[in-house]
Amino acid sequence: MDWGSTISQALQSGLGPTAVVYALAAIGLNINFGYTGLLNFGEAGFMAVGGYVMAAFISTWGLPFWLAILAGLFFTVVLALILGVPTLRLRADYLAIVTIAASEILRFSFGSVTLLKWFGGQDGLIHFDNAFSNMNPFHNTVDLGIVSWRPYDFWVLFLGWIIVAIGCVLVWLLMRAPWGRVMKGIREDEDAVRSLGKNVYLYKMQSLVLGGLFGAFAGFFVALQHSNMNPTWVATDTTFFAYTVLLLGGAARVLGPVVGSIIFWFLIQFLDVMFGQMTSGNHPIMPTWLMNSDQASLMRLIIMGLALMLLMIYRPQGIFGDRRELAIDAR
Repeated sequence: MDWGSTISQALQSGLGPTAVVYALAAIGLNINFGYTGLLNFGEAGFMAVGGYVMAAFISTWGLPFWLAILAGLFFTVVLALILGVPTLRLRADYLAIVTIAASEILRFSFGSVTLLKWFGGQDGLIHFDNAFSNMNPFHNTVDLGIVSWRPYDFWVLFLGWIIVAIGCVLVWLLMRAPWGRVMKGIREDEDAVRSLGKNVYLYKMQSLVLGGLFGAFAGFFVALQHSNMNPTWVATDTTFFAYTVLLLGGAARVLGPVVGSIIFWFLIQFLDVMFGQMTSGNHPIMPTWLMNSDQASLMRLIIMGLALMLLMIYRPQGIFGDRRELAIDAR
């Protein structure tokens, strides 16, 4: 078994573009769930709107890259308002139901035959990343010793981690300002916050919009990472993976989403490669009666699921979290 290759591939995944995407999505969920107590189960929907609007404005309507980015952010805000206006005055579970339903509606709509000429159907959209690619300052393979990336992939992850860092600083500043303290108060007891004269509904809406904007950035990088935007990248499991990342690192912790994303994708790739090597060749390490190569790829999700269950039992606050930060007002 080649441990060096296994660790190298795992590090590439843990630090690569996919980890960037889920770190951004988890930062958005951290604002919604970790700091405000909003059960947003539709982060994939915000990612879909951001990624599809950006890609469609460029490839379908021929608009400039930066204008397409602004359009993606604008329509993400519109989506947050549409979802938040009828639900944020109600119990927390209504928002969860509405957001997960909206996410699926958007995914099927973007992939529908009816909207094929605008959004590319199930094949998705292409030819929208030329301007982004032309800005790439890296022209050769970036080799850091144990890991290496192609120039385009490194450009995506390099810019992505910069935006993640900016997002973490922004969250750190906001949560130490009076605005952030109100958000935490809403999470703990919104009636108490309301009794102090604060407009809880407005603050919840601001939280949903801000979390959605981070989802939009995650959608931008999904599209740019694959040079393609299709419904596969924004399925329902995308939101649940983002929640896993958040819970793993620790909710209501600024660096929780970042650490969680790196650890999650490192372990997913590590387990995938490890079990793949253990079941390959004429004389596999793992006996075929126990596991074959077709079953090996499933083991990573089984083990990660068991690990998450144990984490929720023995340390529900996550690796760096605080148990007191998990209180949610679910009325």
